[in-house]
Amino acid sequence: FEIDYRNAAITGISMPMGSDKLYSGSADGSVRVWDGNSGKCVDVIKMGGKIGCMITHDKWVFVGISKSVEAWNIQTGMKLSLQGPSGLVCSMTIKDEMLFAGMADGRIMAWKFPAKEINSELVAILAGHDRHVISLAVSATRLYSGSLDKTIRVWDLKNLQCVQTLSEHKAAVTSVLCWDQKLLSCSLDKTVKVWAASESGSLQLMHTHSEEHGLRTLFGMHRPGKTPVLLCSLHKSSRVRLLDLPSFEEMGTLSSKTEVKTIELAQGGPSRLLFTGDGAGELKVWMWAPQGEESPTPALP
Repeated sequence: FEIDYRNAAITGISMPMGSDKLYSGSADGSVRVWDGNSGKCVDVIKMGGKIGCMITHDKWVFVGISKSVEAWNIQTGMKLSLQGPSGLVCSMTIKDEMLFAGMADGRIMAWKFPAKEINSELVAILAGHDRHVISLAVSATRLYSGSLDKTIRVWDLKNLQCVQTLSEHKAAVTSVLCWDQKLLSCSLDKTVKVWAASESGSLQLMHTHSEEHGLRTLFGMHRPGKTPVLLCSLHKSSRVRLLDLPSFEEMGTLSSKTEVKTIELAQGGPSRLLFTGDGAGELKVWMWAPQGEESPTPALP
């Protein structure tokens, strides 16, 4: 089904594990809670400012706004406010009880999570980028950050030090994604790049895939018994390309009203629901097609 947000760009989508509620964050500063069965809005939570991003982890929903990350547990109702940011929180990821948040000023904040206090103290600040950090990804031992400064930085999760800077992109790095011991990145330079570790452990560029548009968001998903699929939303376009991995052969296209800002998959459950949110406020819910069909189809309420 489709949900119209009335022209406020959707900046985050979450469907926590075991929940029948869908949470969507908007540039208008509101989090809307949707009934996963009927598609109807059952609650609106005002965050007091623009929402930069949203993620879910286990029973928690995290909302990045200006000057804080707000978190709540959908099971217990517990709420936390993680303070420290001086500007908008643009990206988040969580790994080994550590929450990382990419900031508009180029820094990355790290908090221990779950926090014992209502207002948790910062554990570390990772400095290096000089523009917005708009994408974060984690592997077993590394944190990867993509920035509008055209670079990707690689951070050691043990000591939180930068161990490598990747500068091969020619424009803003808009999304980074870990996949099968590799790192994928996309950029407004109209390329998707594949990186892999050399014998020394540093990342090397292995492959560059070119598109006719700049790229905004990468999202990967596995298909039972088949090769993985990479979803790439195109910048200043209403389309999301579906590409087979590792061949990068086109499998299909998803369409929206305007540029898709966020792509998310429902956690757990057999439905394999996929969500896309665009700059015009349209939230679409897709269901992966039956075996033998190549592309997701819009789910009906």
